[in-house]
Amino acid sequence: MFKKVLIANRGEIAMRVHRACRELGIQTVAVHSTADSKAMHVRLADESVCIGPPQAKDSYLNIAAIVSAAEITGADAIHPGYGFLSENARFAEIVKAHDITFIGPSADHIRTMGDKIAAKKAVGDLGIPLVPGSDGALANVDEAMEAAKAIGYPALIKAAAGGGGRGMKLVETEDQLEQQLQAASQEALAAFGDGSVYIERYLKQPRHIEIQIAADSHGNVVHLGERDCSLQRRNQKVLEEAPSPVLSAEEREKIGETTRRAIEGLGYLGVGTVEYLYENGEFFFIEMNTRLQVEHPVTEQITGIDLVREQISIAAGNRLSFKQEDVRFQGHAIECRINAEDPRTFVPSPGRIKEFHAPGGLGVRFDSAVYDGYDIPPFYDSMIGKLIVFGDDRELVLRRLGRALDETVLSGIKTTVPLFKDLLGDNEFQRGDYHIHWLGEWLEKQEGGE
Repeated sequence: MFKKVLIANRGEIAMRVHRACRELGIQTVAVHSTADSKAMHVRLADESVCIGPPQAKDSYLNIAAIVSAAEITGADAIHPGYGFLSENARFAEIVKAHDITFIGPSADHIRTMGDKIAAKKAVGDLGIPLVPGSDGALANVDEAMEAAKAIGYPALIKAAAGGGGRGMKLVETEDQLEQQLQAASQEALAAFGDGSVYIERYLKQPRHIEIQIAADSHGNVVHLGERDCSLQRRNQKVLEEAPSPVLSAEEREKIGETTRRAIEGLGYLGVGTVEYLYENGEFFFIEMNTRLQVEHPVTEQITGIDLVREQISIAAGNRLSFKQEDVRFQGHAIECRINAEDPRTFVPSPGRIKEFHAPGGLGVRFDSAVYDGYDIPPFYDSMIGKLIVFGDDRELVLRRLGRALDETVLSGIKTTVPLFKDLLGDNEFQRGDYHIHWLGEWLEKQEGGE
């Protein structure tokens, strides 16, 4: 096992990794920008190193500074968390070149899965179902029109090198295609440095279902069931739950095993998530995330497996601590992403937290790095915590979630807590009757006073 792990991240995920390391008897090194000098992970780590000014490009994305911090402190591994450099193949290569272990998959797998077109080909060859669309990047408008005619309208243009909804444009009719193609390419170029785009069939009301996998260096590959991430705003996840309210046991087993076999064929190492759109009983591959997911706690709650602990152990060369037949799914879990945002406009709300009280009680978990008097900086993602609630069934979890939200105190800033309280009162949400466009439509109705 490693002796010292440098955590190349901040906030909630830095705390999550720190806790797992502590329980494994591993020392931690926190890196931080000047804006995060008083952050909780910096206070708790065994050592800390300032790696630059507030802007992420000069600190949390500064590969040279992070690797130097690892060498200075004698860290033998680096955990990238999620976001920032977690899916940067060049970073993984540089870390390895300095004889430091990158806690994640190989640079080759990161690079392949980071390119949506290459990823589709790789997993499609291994039996994973794909959304009908272009075979590769679109060379011009004529090629796009030909592909769109083959799959039919509406169609969706997507960035080859990105995610998070950037470089994604809906095309409802042929006369919109040229304009939307240009807009998607320009947006992709600005966001990812690569303007390549491709086109797929647009699914009108799909669910977003993802399968958690883990694979060690000894040939063991397991899946840990699915998460339903369909509650989204502008392609950004807001709430996740496991298991999905709509999948049958047969569908769950089929997509889980299909994914497991494909990942085995890929020769993948580490934890990862394969994401699908699900509609009318069919699954279609979207992408694979070669890192820990924000929503990993809901899987931990229904399986009792510590994913971060397994991730670190795998990187150290150990076998998975369980086999596929050992995985048992029990109960239900929901995660709410608590953001420092206006719950109606979603405008970020950085500032000082005057009062903070985390909810508690049986089946309630609050993953965060905030405290009374903590200043939320304006430079980074607005998520400040994750409220995870677990129980025997979904009905109990919804009641427990309402109770936990009532107990949550975060004063001095605006947060999305009121949004989740309002959602709990909606009959369709209570039934689990929603899709990836549902929240956007629901928000429009709220604004219209319906």
